[in-house]
Amino acid sequence: MKSYNPLWILMLMVATTNVWAYGSSSSSKKACNKPKFSEFAPANNAEVTAKSAFSFTASGNTNPESIIVTVKDQPVAVTVTPKNQVFQVAGTLPDTLKGNFARISITADGPNQCKGSDGWLVKIIE
Repeated sequence: MKSYNPLWILMLMVATTNVWAYGSSSSSKKACNKPKFSEFAPANNAEVTAKSAFSFTASGNTNPESIIVTVKDQPVAVTVTPKNQVFQVAGTLPDTLKGNFARISITADGPNQCKGSDGWLVKIIE
């Protein structure tokens, strides 16, 4: 039976450990921390009139200048106010929406070019 040199075994172990230390390419990339949205008002599926106010909260990692709100593919102007490490966002529904459901859609950028999106549905009554 051959005797193995312990030095070679030790060198192979060190080389293997160094290769495993680098990990896969996905673990070396920065994690995507998407903006999150909550506290939608009015509530989902609520009945509202045209020109009603709406609001929601955007997480603190949201770039406030990147917040875009659309209602039935119509852009809506919003005001963004910093509040306790989050952003309070408010706007008004367009007056052209009547007697139909409309989705209030939100998109925004976060750190590392991570995009977040969300929204909710309201029923426009006349």
